[in-house]
Parts: sequence; C-alpha cells; structure tokens
Amino acid sequence: MNYIRLFFSNILSADMTDKLDKLQSHYLTKVMRIKENEVFSLFNKNGEWEAKILSISKNIVEFKTTKQLRQKETTKELWLAFSPIKSNYQNFMIQKATELGVSRFLPIIFDRTVVRKINKERLKKIAIEASEQSNRLNVPLVEKAQNLDNFMNSNSMDLIFTDLNSDNKKIDKTKFTDKPTCIIIGPEGDFSEAERKKILTFKGVQAIKINENILRSETAVISAISIVNYVIN
Repeated sequence: MNYIRLFFSNILSADMTDKLDKLQSHYLTKVMRIKENEVFSLFNKNGEWEAKILSISKNIVEFKTTKQLRQKETTKELWLAFSPIKSNYQNFMIQKATELGVSRFLPIIFDRTVVRKINKERLKKIAIEASEQSNRLNVPLVEKAQNLDNFMNSNSMDLIFTDLNSDNKKIDKTKFTDKPTCIIIGPEGDFSEAERKKILTFKGVQAIKINENILRSETAVISAISIVNYVIN
C-alpha cells in the first residue's frame, strides 16, 4: 500500500492521538482529498507510522496512529558543506542532495561567495518535502551560514575536498572512520588559494578531482555525493 507521507516533528508512538498543523491538514483534505477514517503515514527519525483520520474540524485533522510501518534507521552521517548560490539552483541542489542521503547542510561563506545570505526556513521546507517524497525517515538539518574557519574548527569529520587542482580521482575507503563524512563544495568562482591551503591542512582530508570539466555548483554536488555514496555504501 502506498501511503501519503508527512513529516511529523513531535513524538510518534503507538495508539496516540494528535492534530496536524493547518498546512498539513489543508494538504491532506483539500489537495489529496482524504476523508475521515482514511489512512496516511507520519514519519520522523524515530520511525514511520500508519495514521487514521479521526475527525476534520475547522479544517484541522485529528488522527490516531494505528500501526508502526518502519523502525528507526541507523545510517552513516553524510554532510554537505556548500557555498550559497542563487535560490532556484540552490533549491534544486537541496532537494537532490536530500534524495541522495545528505543528513546535514552546512552553508559556508567563502571569499568568492556571491550570494551571502540564505533563507534557512525555506531550505528546511524543501528538505522536508524531499524527504517525504523520497521515502527517507531522517530529515536533514540545515545549519546557519558560517565562515570556513568556524566550520573547520567546530566539526569532527572525514572531509572530502572537491579540488579542481588535485590529480587524485579516487577516494581511499580505508581512510574513512566512524565520524560523519562531509563533502565540501566551493563557490562558483572556486576556492581561493588561501582557502585551498587551509582545507588541505585538515586532519584526514581527502582531495579529489570529480571531473575534468568545470561543473556548476549544483552539478558538482550531485556528482560528488554519488561518488561518495558508491564508496561508503
């Protein structure tokens, strides 16, 4: 049975009753035309549950969970550190990266970053919608924008550096640890030389050239995630 899937941020448990918010209630009743006693599914990082509509009052859906469909998942953390880009391309990038399994987005303001602000709430909404569509349980976290020094000093990770100047074209799987794997993608004007040297000093970093051509940021993201997923899975 194919369920309509909705992300539910509150606790989910057996035989619980609760209400959906206004937007989700509208989506179920006005867009998907679901009526009382029909079922859908709710999910979050703790699992996925079938839910039955008990009532629709003042356009708000009240539901009851009826059975658990999926257990909590344990997957390796995959992060994406990226330079903000124009909104249409960035929205596409967040959507596809979510579908490909990224668990945390870390926007970084580089020396050559053009777009220097992000709409964090908009990106979170896109990540939730992509998670609902792609059948994943864990919705990615979206961090606030930071500079490169803060990013490198405050995170413990296996860092994959997409470096146009690298001669290496293969990731060494034996260098991965149990830490999250983070891919770092530069701005459209590429990393500055100072940034490149700084990243290469990070303990355990692997620099890799993912393509001979110069890729758009959103293309580089999809390519790099696909390569890393092939290696770690």
